[in-house]
Amino acid sequence: MTDFLEWGLGPAGTHLPVLQASLNLYNELRKLGFTIFLLTGRPEWIRNSSVTNLMDAGYIGWERLILRQPSDKGKRAIDYKSENRTKLEDEGYRIHGNSGDQWSDLLGCAIAQRSFKYPNPMYYIP
Repeated sequence: MTDFLEWGLGPAGTHLPVLQASLNLYNELRKLGFTIFLLTGRPEWIRNSSVTNLMDAGYIGWERLILRQPSDKGKRAIDYKSENRTKLEDEGYRIHGNSGDQWSDLLGCAIAQRSFKYPNPMYYIP
């Protein structure tokens, strides 16, 4: 994972291509007034690089970027993401939509009213 993170977030990492359809949807949701949270399995220690990468790709105006904390180490992805979605609901938010490239992004507790799974030919999280 470290090699992937260094590749994806190194000096060239801020120039990775964006999925244009995903960015278009993101921007449309912002225009409609939705509050957007970004929940990722990336570790907290790469927050600065992640924020730079997101902003350079055009993802601006989100409410919160949620990254794995040291206390989340060893948690299955589905458990980590479910716990964080539940926390958002406990704060009073309703999860209208969710997208991700892994089923662990979409399933578990506090699931969205609508979920959108997009393909990832690079890896699969069981």
